Amino acid sequence: MATCPECDAEIEIDDDDLEEMEVGDPWDCDACGSRLRVTNLDPVDFENDDEDDDEDEEEDAKESKDEDDDVDDLDEDEADDDEEWEE
Repeated sequence: MATCPECDAEIEIDDDDLEEMEVGDPWDCDACGSRLRVTNLDPVDFENDDEDDDEDEEEDAKESKDEDDDVDDLDEDEADDDEEWEE
């Protein structure tokens, strides 16, 4: 029987799930809702997977900033085009 690293609740795993389980697979704790990742199969062990979520949020924020920069570049290009027409 494995336990949740966040709330120490016992995690029940069906035999079918155990046969298909691999290291790195995601798992959700039914007791506290934490997102976990399988770190060992014999014995079954989990670690908190919130770090991956934080990395995803950082990547999303960076992508959003890059898109904003692209829009700013377009605005500058449009201003340059306007100046050319005025001449």
